[in-house]
Amino acid sequence: MTFIQHYNSPLGGILLAADEIGLTGLWFDGEKYFADNLPKVHTEQETPILSETKRWLDLYFTGTEPDFLPPLHPIGSAFRQAVWKILLQIPYGQTTTYGEIARQLAEQRGLTHMSAQAVGGAVGHNGISILIPCHRVVGTNGSLTGYAGGISTKVKLLELEKADMRNFFVPKKGTAL
Repeated sequence: MTFIQHYNSPLGGILLAADEIGLTGLWFDGEKYFADNLPKVHTEQETPILSETKRWLDLYFTGTEPDFLPPLHPIGSAFRQAVWKILLQIPYGQTTTYGEIARQLAEQRGLTHMSAQAVGGAVGHNGISILIPCHRVVGTNGSLTGYAGGISTKVKLLELEKADMRNFFVPKKGTAL
């Protein structure tokens, strides 16, 4: 069974979803893949996992790095799961690149190369925004691209974490890597 709750963040409304195992979704209202893995049958009800997620978000949005993580149950292919696992290792307030994630994934799988574009697709389909920190991934050249919640939200999240933004830029439409 999937349970949902709404959360009002300083950046707008967020929909949370969880099953008995963990959080399955966290989407900003109106984002690109909004609730794309949410089952048609779900119940709006407070659960311990959703309460813990709200507590995590309350801390996060005050600019405090939470010292715990609610149970997560991301839904996706083995490839996406592997990418999301790497995202969880990106420290608060720091960033990495799509290329670096591709390099790590290739190394884990004993390959000489992995496509940064394939990694970008998996990052972009992360259904648990913020907690699985896809907003911490940038282009190799510092471009701020590829956030389903919108680039302005990505910038605000990085600023909230006090990430070093000096070398980042928002590319003009149609020039993203």
